[in-house]
Amino acid sequence: MKSLLWMLPLTAALATSCTKTADTAAAGVTAQALNQQFISAWNSKNAIQLDTMFADDVHFLQGETHFQGRSEVSNRWVRETMGTISNLRLNVASSATDVQTAYEGGTYNVDVIPTTPGVPMGQGEGNFILLWKKNPKGVWKLSYAQLEGLPVRVR
Repeated sequence: MKSLLWMLPLTAALATSCTKTADTAAAGVTAQALNQQFISAWNSKNAIQLDTMFADDVHFLQGETHFQGRSEVSNRWVRETMGTISNLRLNVASSATDVQTAYEGGTYNVDVIPTTPGVPMGQGEGNFILLWKKNPKGVWKLSYAQLEGLPVRVR
């Protein structure tokens, strides 16, 4: 037993160094930082920048709507709705980041721009989750986005 006691400090040091390595790898990027980049691109109506943020196999879900793959998500979600939604804001309830994944979930608010003249502006809100994963090259990509909106209210 006495001969094994020398291993305790070594084991503790190895465990600590492994934890620090994982923490250090995750420390450079947070879900908050990734989502802030996404929000900035959305609010500045930069569809090209948003395209670069999506994983090849990204999923977008909202109610019965399910778009899959970068092209479909870019065309059917981003490009078809970007002109009608502005001032995206997130209120985070839960967030975590590790070496391979980062997510935030909570509620969102947006200004809804009418597509018909004479119709008043609206306020949209609902729940969200955005899940980011590192791709094989180590680049963070949005892998999953789910929005569950309430009916739009007149402003």
